[in-house]
Amino acid sequence: MKFVILIAFIGILGALAAAGFFMLRNGSRDGRGPNMARALAVRVGVSVALFLIILLCWKLGWIHPTGLPLKS
Repeated sequence: MKFVILIAFIGILGALAAAGFFMLRNGSRDGRGPNMARALAVRVGVSVALFLIILLCWKLGWIHPTGLPLKS
């Protein structure tokens, strides 16, 4: 599970870096382009998928929240 989360975070950061690269490389006035939009869409998609995977693992009992200890 830790490996999947690590790969997802690397994918999120990679897509964000690609969007920044395409924004800086594009010579137009507003800095927007189809490649930048696609990279940002990939970043959002991977983030949502990671959230759903974590939620599913919690529902199946594979991971347990630890939280803060309660004071008695």
